[in-house]
Amino acid sequence: MAATPKPRVKIPKSASAGEVITLKTLISHEMESGQRKDKDGNTIPRKIINKFTCEFNGQTVFACDLDPAISANPYFEFSAKVPESGTFKFTWVDDDGSEYTEEQSIEVS
Repeated sequence: MAATPKPRVKIPKSASAGEVITLKTLISHEMESGQRKDKDGNTIPRKIINKFTCEFNGQTVFACDLDPAISANPYFEFSAKVPESGTFKFTWVDDDGSEYTEEQSIEVS
């Protein structure tokens, strides 16, 4: 892979207590299904993001396991209720065990 995967996250800067907000994530990642062959006929090893989680103040808000059919640069959009100010932590896990994380805070009034 040419570059380190780069996660991007978009959440509101602030919200009201109990408000449902929309969170958007995208990670730039060159996925490899493990089914293609290189120029010498050898199978290119599978390398995909296989797990994504989102936590708010240490509690899981959203989690999913991904299969080889996931596209390159996986995009997720989901909603969460924010009861208090805190930090969202987003984690993507690669087949080789690499983890890519991004954190963003939100102020609740």
